[in-house]
Amino acid sequence: VFAMYNTTVANANFIIQTQTIFLAIFGYIFLKEKISKLTLISILLAFGGIFLMLGDSLTEGQMIGNIAAFIMPISFAVLILTVRKYPSIDMIPLQLIAGIGAVLIGYLLSKIIISTHDIFLGFIAGFFQVGLGFIFITIGAKTTPSALVGIIMLIEAILGPLWAWLFINETPPIVVLVGGTIVLLAVVLQFFNRKIVK
Repeated sequence: VFAMYNTTVANANFIIQTQTIFLAIFGYIFLKEKISKLTLISILLAFGGIFLMLGDSLTEGQMIGNIAAFIMPISFAVLILTVRKYPSIDMIPLQLIAGIGAVLIGYLLSKIIISTHDIFLGFIAGFFQVGLGFIFITIGAKTTPSALVGIIMLIEAILGPLWAWLFINETPPIVVLVGGTIVLLAVVLQFFNRKIVK
């Protein structure tokens, strides 16, 4: 949120999607997880698709916003690597602690009065979208290679325009559809690669 206030939404979204690269690199360096050629191709394809979707709207933005956006994919990569490194430890209680910490920081930094209605909407989004999402990621990351987690996470980038198209009739540009198709192709390639390896 801080990043989007201090740079463009497109910049923040694009930078956040670099989590795929950080996951692959950190997994290779710290966990000795090998990156197959097909995985590397999948990462490059997915990144190309994201660039197609956001490329026209990318700008220099403000440096502080861009840096803040980079903190998210790096911290996410550290989370996944920690789960991968210690799969026998239940990390889900840490998600609760992180959520409480986020609430306290948000409360202390907030300079506006939030209505009960907005608090309710925030709870719904935080509980279902963020909370459950991170719980499932934490569970899945125990047995899923870091690079694959990153590639699967890129589906989030293409679902945003899809939901807008389905529910509020916001027709995405053709380049977004092409970029989303490329990202899906990268995910399918990676799953195909896993099936071959097994």
